[in-house]
Amino acid sequence: MVEPAVLRKTIAGTIVGNLMEWYDIGVYGYVAVIIGRMFLPGSSETAQNLFSLGVFAVTFIARPLGGVVLGQLGDRLGRQKVLAFTLLMMASATFLIGVLPDYRTIGVWAPILLIVLKLVQGFSTGGEYAGATTFVTEFAPDRRRGYLAALLDLGSYLGFAAGAAMVSVMQLLVTDSFMDSWGWRIPFMLALPFGAVALYFRSRIEETPAFKEAQRLEQAEVMEGPKGVGELISAYWRELLVAIILVAAANTAGYALTSYMPTYLTTTLHYSETHGTLLTLPVLVIMSLCIPLAGALSDRIGRRAVLRMASIGGIVLAVPAFLLMMHGAVWSTLLGLFVLSVPVALYVSNLASCLPSLFPTSSRYGGMGISYNIAAAMFSGTAPFIMESLVALTKQALAPAFWVIFTSIAGFVVVFFLPESARRPLPGSMPAVSSIEEARDLVDGQDDNPDLDIEDLFRRVEDDHGTVKSR
Repeated sequence: MVEPAVLRKTIAGTIVGNLMEWYDIGVYGYVAVIIGRMFLPGSSETAQNLFSLGVFAVTFIARPLGGVVLGQLGDRLGRQKVLAFTLLMMASATFLIGVLPDYRTIGVWAPILLIVLKLVQGFSTGGEYAGATTFVTEFAPDRRRGYLAALLDLGSYLGFAAGAAMVSVMQLLVTDSFMDSWGWRIPFMLALPFGAVALYFRSRIEETPAFKEAQRLEQAEVMEGPKGVGELISAYWRELLVAIILVAAANTAGYALTSYMPTYLTTTLHYSETHGTLLTLPVLVIMSLCIPLAGALSDRIGRRAVLRMASIGGIVLAVPAFLLMMHGAVWSTLLGLFVLSVPVALYVSNLASCLPSLFPTSSRYGGMGISYNIAAAMFSGTAPFIMESLVALTKQALAPAFWVIFTSIAGFVVVFFLPESARRPLPGSMPAVSSIEEARDLVDGQDDNPDLDIEDLFRRVEDDHGTVKSR
């Protein structure tokens, strides 16, 4: 049984930290055009945009390494300790980007150091989302796991929205020349005080009950310890592949809406930089508030059903969304952004609850770290770069829509191989409830509960807890 007070503190601490991490990531996307000018002056606008988006993609190269290293540490040292470390690393790297001299001051060292700091950010992020989703799902009661885990992505997209809002305020309050010289740095430098506040909240949360129990059983020589990277891949390659494809589909649409859209609206549709940022802000806020609703829907009708709706939405709605934006009017651009946000909300609201349920407690952080961040490196971080490259190669403003469609088709196929996890215990764990009354109802109705197979439950617990030591 999860105590409600402990659960509330855990959810709040995790969300605040996650919001801060994605604020740091989001800010870069909203000043990418300026960064291209500051760190690659004298080049064409296309080259500058591709450079800044390429640097953004570099962040994701370090994510698999961060996912592997921090995932292994999280399965051994604990989720809470590693999550505090990722937040500290991210805030420090973001602040240093804000004070980094540009090309005119230190020449070629400017873009080199920018890439190094983005790699540090990527390493940090590699452990952040995997750890945060693991943390929340291990705390959440089975019946509400979809809703509570979706709150994590509410924090993520509110972080993006906070980054957009901060950049928009700067663009409205200062001149273009000041924005190009020092104004763009201020949102990055604010990451340090914001990160200190988030770190305070995150340091107060407790370790998950599932991890504590796993450690106790391991010390009692009843349960196998965390698997190494090679063993983990060998044992769970099917689960890893399913997770990678789902993340690729979800994050292609998600990063099209967030990190790529300011560049697309500014350079392809010729909005001003201020409008390119402002137009995405209400969409992000409204979509963020809908994510927990979509998570609650998955608790009722199942994760697979909602993810199937998301992939169909990505296939069917991508072209109409971009056509609306290409119409040129503010109202049609806003409507196009809202249409694109529909599959994004349906996708991301389910990732945090369904992906950790693919792996047992002893290797959950590590499994999430590998699968999520390989997908992020191959598809998520490269999405803005690929979409801008498609526009540059084809001279067609509609080109990004077809990349969203392609990845959503893959997502639709892989949902058929995803086991249903709604209202069911995590692998290797007994059922989690939020009250004594719920526990009594669960026991009384266990024989008729379609979401609770008692024989399978004990077999899976035995498989995960008794693989090394004989009874």
